[in-house]
Amino acid sequence: MADQDLIEQAATLFEQIETFDNIDERMDAINEIRKELHKHSPMRHEPVDCVLWVQSDDVCANDYNPNVVAPPEMELLQHSIRSDGYTMPIVAHHLSDRYEVVDGFHRQRVGKECEDIRDRIHGRLPVSVIKTERADRNDRIAATIRHNRARGKHLVDAMGEIVRDLARRNWSDNRIAKELGMEADEVLRLKQITGLADLFADQDFSEAWEVE
Repeated sequence: MADQDLIEQAATLFEQIETFDNIDERMDAINEIRKELHKHSPMRHEPVDCVLWVQSDDVCANDYNPNVVAPPEMELLQHSIRSDGYTMPIVAHHLSDRYEVVDGFHRQRVGKECEDIRDRIHGRLPVSVIKTERADRNDRIAATIRHNRARGKHLVDAMGEIVRDLARRNWSDNRIAKELGMEADEVLRLKQITGLADLFADQDFSEAWEVE
């Protein structure tokens, strides 16, 4: 059982937030409290343990996401957020001056572009920050691909470009396959699609990937 006295002390402290006239001041204070709670949480190693409401202007798209949503699905997403609210945070990496989206590009679009929703959430977006040790751009790309592939949403051409980029950054085929959740033959196939003959010339394809 939780210590009731401690809970009551916290409740009394939190009531002071209600005295702030400015919504942004209140939200900033709540974010800081959440960060402090996160530091002491047994689940502090899980990003979803701490969801912050970040100014939407400070959240930006990445330039490598191989995922698109058709207009009907985008409309359904808007309707879902209007009706049910934000039930999933936007996953992002915290750079020095902004939050770069790792997963949730379309959720952040809805929060920015739909005026009624933007007003309702006071120009902020729910953000869960990925682990700081995954800050390298290649790691962020891999995280985005994993999120997309887990939902079955990714574009072959864009995936090929990402594989090419990672290969040219000296990632081995095994590392690319592991980080992106692929089979080794799929990595080789994507290299072939993007014309990286020099990078897979010495590899053997399985029969499933032979080109007729």
